[in-house]
Amino acid sequence: MSVHKTAIVGGGIIGLAVAREIVRNAPDAEVTVFEKETAVGTHQTGHNSGVVHAGLYYEPGSLKAALCRRGVGLLEEFTHRHDIRYDKCGKLVVAQSTEEQVRLGGIHERAVANGVPGIRMISGEEIRDIEPNARGLAALHSPETAIVDYPAVARALATEIETPGGTVRLGRRVTRIQERSSEVLVHSDGSAESFDLVIACAGLQSDRLAVSSGEAAYPRIVPFYGDYFVLDAAKTDLVNGLIYPVPDPKYPFLGVHLTRTVDDTVVLGPNAFLSFGREAYRRGRISFPDTVSAIGFPGFWRFAASNIPAAIRETRTAFSTRSFVEQARAYVPAITTSDVHRGPRGVRAQAMNRDGSLEDDFAISGTARTVHVRNAPSPGATSALAIAEHIVREAFGRLDMPIQR
Repeated sequence: MSVHKTAIVGGGIIGLAVAREIVRNAPDAEVTVFEKETAVGTHQTGHNSGVVHAGLYYEPGSLKAALCRRGVGLLEEFTHRHDIRYDKCGKLVVAQSTEEQVRLGGIHERAVANGVPGIRMISGEEIRDIEPNARGLAALHSPETAIVDYPAVARALATEIETPGGTVRLGRRVTRIQERSSEVLVHSDGSAESFDLVIACAGLQSDRLAVSSGEAAYPRIVPFYGDYFVLDAAKTDLVNGLIYPVPDPKYPFLGVHLTRTVDDTVVLGPNAFLSFGREAYRRGRISFPDTVSAIGFPGFWRFAASNIPAAIRETRTAFSTRSFVEQARAYVPAITTSDVHRGPRGVRAQAMNRDGSLEDDFAISGTARTVHVRNAPSPGATSALAIAEHIVREAFGRLDMPIQR
């Protein structure tokens, strides 16, 4: 089956990567990206700390592990080609207790199995050789974990789409995708346009677009905001790279950590708290439809009931700067509340199932001509170019089209 006209809904890093992958695999196809904002990469792509994850945590042999490791290589090559800063600043995952040391050993085993380069366990004394101001009983050092400018990556992807003749339409909100016997209609701002293949990568709005197009109601997106504090410029030398806590598998969110960004600032965070708007990046902004949707979803309350300790911790950080900074001080004691000021906020599109469980795997639904990417799990930005290969391979497979590359 041939595909002459293809539409991608969503101008975030994954949608753009998918469009670029189609341009590369089907050079004769007309590729159009619909993005409701006036620039690409303005939502999750543009509201994160810019970390390029190395693949420490994922189950060896899993799709997430494979896509992460391939994605890192593709992303590094892409940034070098486009002269985008890519800094292998390194990462420490720091254990503060013997229980965390045990879990850290398991992470080390997974990282080795996943082929993470240079990974090694170090002692508490060795931590200071890498991060002189950090403290802990032991740590896992990943020297090639990097940071990057993801919005710049998104802009470069848009260029690679448009240069051979593709189109990125900004300010075009898609409200519905309607499949007919021989075409798919994309309804956008009061008009409808016909395509042969449509792939929706709508991020924070992915479930709503899927449901309006006739797909199932679940998984549903529940938005969680993450606040960042910024370390004052005079104190940025307290942190050289990335300092992370040991993940607790009982809880879904990592907790506050410290990250140097590509503009040489240092941020603390993010925390994770229910957002009162799917796109509420400014504090105090509330979307009543989004809030009612979230708190009226029984799955959210089932999730909250099963994560009470984490909810208490995150509530403290949401309402107390001191509590927020104290989490960071566990790793870098020299930081004080007077050394930080409020920074940006991100919103995470957390896919949640009806029973309150979090969807931690890819959720792709639809038909041969309409594909809805309802969840592209973390590390989505890191793996974006590899995720695009996976999505396009699946979409073309449904149409019995060969992959040319």
